[in-house]
This record gives sequence, structure tokens and C-alpha cells, in this order.
Amino acid sequence: MNSNALTISAKQLTIKQISKYLANPGRITLNKDTKIIIEDSRKVIESILKNEKVVYGVNTGFGKFSEKLINPKDVVELQKRLIMSHAAGVGRPMSKEIARLMMLLKIKSLANGHSGCRLEVVQMLVEMLNRNIIPVIPRKGSVGASGDLAPLAHMALVMMGEGSAFIIKSTLKSGMNEWQRVDGKTALEKAGLKPLTFEAKEGLALINGTQAISAFGLWTIIHAEKLLKTADIVGAMSLEALNGTLTAFDERIQQIRNHPGQVKVAQNIRKILDKSQIIASHKKSSHRVQDAYSLRCIPQVHGAVRDALTHIESVFINEANGVTDNPLVFSKTGEVLSGGNFHGAPVAYASDYLSIVLTDLASISERRIEHMLDTSISELPAFLAKEGGINSGFMMAHVTAASLVSENKVLAHPASVDSIPTSANKEDHVSMGTFAARKTAEIAKNLETILAIELLCACQALDMRAPSKPSKVTAALLTMVRTRIPFWDEDRLMYKDINMSKDFIHSNRLLNECEKIGGNLV
Repeated sequence: MNSNALTISAKQLTIKQISKYLANPGRITLNKDTKIIIEDSRKVIESILKNEKVVYGVNTGFGKFSEKLINPKDVVELQKRLIMSHAAGVGRPMSKEIARLMMLLKIKSLANGHSGCRLEVVQMLVEMLNRNIIPVIPRKGSVGASGDLAPLAHMALVMMGEGSAFIIKSTLKSGMNEWQRVDGKTALEKAGLKPLTFEAKEGLALINGTQAISAFGLWTIIHAEKLLKTADIVGAMSLEALNGTLTAFDERIQQIRNHPGQVKVAQNIRKILDKSQIIASHKKSSHRVQDAYSLRCIPQVHGAVRDALTHIESVFINEANGVTDNPLVFSKTGEVLSGGNFHGAPVAYASDYLSIVLTDLASISERRIEHMLDTSISELPAFLAKEGGINSGFMMAHVTAASLVSENKVLAHPASVDSIPTSANKEDHVSMGTFAARKTAEIAKNLETILAIELLCACQALDMRAPSKPSKVTAALLTMVRTRIPFWDEDRLMYKDINMSKDFIHSNRLLNECEKIGGNLV
């Protein structure tokens, strides 16, 4: 039985809970108090309808049509047409992982009791996740205000029995699920669920919000956090392979700068390279007084990325636990207030910041790769080829890394500085946060590949340093890598080695082995 059960309550969701849920989705439930809060919120909407008050989104049109009063008999039809007209997304579907996270975040937002939905609506999303119904949600089409209208509308379509969804066709012998794409009605039927008819305010509550931005952003943060320690490990291996010095990692240097990330990174490097014969030999044999910035400034750069990610994570966790709907229901006073909580500016800025720091982490990795391949710097065979000329060695692996770094630089251009007015200037300033978060996820994937290429080069260079011995930790990592990726004695299929190296990183085997031998990194 899956132990990763998740109860949605007034308590804040944490990054740890979200990460555990994504890794192994368990059953979601709403606690008793949350159900009461949701029902109290709905009573306010029902009172408005009964007393025929005019409230935006309840009995009016939307956007520029907010001044249009809707006949009471058309209120339900209004919600249906809202969802269908706003399901205007295009492009490849979101990954199932990100779509699942988007649904979880929408449940949490609605469960705060400021959206006016019936309990049945929130429970439908819960049951769809519990029964593995993942809506097919195109990734393009949102400007991040009024929230992620198009992506969330595609999610809501399936709740109505429309659109399409992924469901589990079978479970393979490997334990992996085989998925199939079916129409929304079939997906619900196979799971024993009936389509919902949205009532007043419910369609609007479902599509208003920043859950698509937040899903992409949180996914990237979770994966980026795993790469931070990996970057320290691979950077340390490169420093050792380049016969560098640990002087720049002295604890006293870090302490007087006052940045916590920098202190942690230097501590990790010292731990990984403790008692390295190669590093010790630097003092006797190297003519370099100082290493290049990509080595000497690892604490300053890697550390700054860590500190930035701490801030970025706090922004996204605040957003995940907040309410980004409009209008908002306050059941204690019976008021419904119209505001702008759907605007994605906070998470748009944070996404762009994340793009920048991950791009720079990839950039400094690429510089270390280049140093290892340049014989005038490394004093090793050119391109780490044992017999250059007939062999190209790691020449093209570096080209791949360079291409990904350049791609990242373009993707890191901030999306949040752009705005195109929509809805006849009613929605005249938008965040473009969804694209900001979406491209950040791509940058993180590229970063993982670049670190994998650096790992390959560092292992090759360390082998070429023999008979000088690396540190105990590095030696263990090198041995582990060599169980699947042999020394590059002569040219072979490079992409296979890159993919195997990525697997060491993505599966956390590299990190786990490092901490097993040398103790936990900070």
C-alpha cells in the first residue's frame, strides 16, 4: 500500500510533501474541517443567487463582459460555455507529473474556502487524482493573468466529461504504468465517476489561478535542488582532475563574505577532496598560483545559486498555499470581493530568477569541461583522447554542452518583462509567468545533461592522472561510474555514454554514493 497519503487541510503544503507525492503519488483526502470551510464558502454564493445580488463571475459575464448581467436560468449554461471557450490551449501536452501537480495545487487553493465551489467540485479533482485520471493539458496558451485560464480550462473539461485524459491501461512487469489517451467521458466512466455540471461561480473558480505556473516552477525547484549537491560533486572532481588547489575553499575566506550558500559549497568541496593525493601534489608541481574562476569561484557561484533557490522556493510555496481565484468569498462576513490575486507577477519574477541562476550554473560547468579538454590548461592529452587524431575524444561532447548552454542563455531571457494587453484592454497588464516557468523546466533538463558531460570528462581526466590517487570519495565515484562507462580508450558512441552519465545523476546514485563514502553534504 502506498504510504504517501496526503491530507489537505488548513496546514501549509511543504516542498517535501509535494516532492514525495510526485515521486510516488498516494491517496489524497480532505480533512473534516476543510470540508466545512468549503461548504461555508458555497453558502455565500447560494445566498447571492437567492437574493438576486449582482456579483462578478456569479451572475455576470467575464472580462470585458463583466457588465453584462446573466439571466438566472442561464447561470449554469454560462459556466459550461466559459470552460469550453477558454479551453484554447495549444502545443504538446504537459507531462503527467506536472499536470498532476497542477491539479493538486488547484485542490489546495479551492480547499482554502474562498472560491465558493461546492464540495463535490473539489472532491471530483481529488478522485480524479486518486484514480489516475490525468487531463491532457496543452502547455501553451496562458499569459499568466487572469491566472492560467487555458490550461486550467482543459483540466476542467475532463471534469465535465469533455476533452481528453490519460488513464492507466496496464501495469508492466517492470512496475511501470502503460498509459493510454481517451476522451474525458470514457476516462470518468472507467473510473466509476460521473461528469459534473458546474453551477454558479464554479467554472470561474476552476480556471482562475496560477496553478500551471506554480506546477512548472515547483517541479523545476524540486529537480534543481537535487542538482545543487551534484554540481558540487562534479565540480570537485573537475577541480581535482585539473590539478587545482583547495586554497580558495579555505573556510576563513567563505566566512568573511557572509553568504550561507558559499560557506556550504566550500565545505562540501573540502569534504569530497579530503586527503586527495592529486590535490596535495599541486603545491609541489603546479606552476599556477591561482586557478581559473570556474574552479576558484565554485563556492561563490554555486553558493549564490543555492541562496537564490532558497528565496525562489519560498515564493512558490507561498503561492501554492495561497488563494489566486477571483472574485474571492469571505464566508465570515458574507462578502464577495473582486481583486487581482490571479496575477502571476510574484511567481513570474521568481521563475525568471530561477532561469538565470540555473543557466549560470550550467555555464560555469561548461567552462570546466573546456579546461579539461584544452591541453595547454589541463596538461593532459588534447580532448582527453588517448591517441588524438584517429580519435576525437570528448571534442563533440563539449560541443553538445556548449550548444545547451547557449540555448539556456536564450531561454533565460526574462519573460516577465513582457506584457500584451488582452480582453479588449480589460486585462491590460499580464505576467507571462507560464512561459517563464515552462522554459525554466527546460533549462533544468539542459543543466542535468551538461553536468553529465562534465562528469564524463572528469572521470576520464582523473584516470589519466594515474598513478596519482584521487580522494577516497572521488575514487569511489570513479569506480562506480566505471561499472557502466569504461575508460574512453578509443572513440565509440558518445551519446550512449552521455545518457548513462545522466542516469547516474538523475537516479541520485552519484549523490548517494558520495554521501555513503564521505558523509552527508550540506
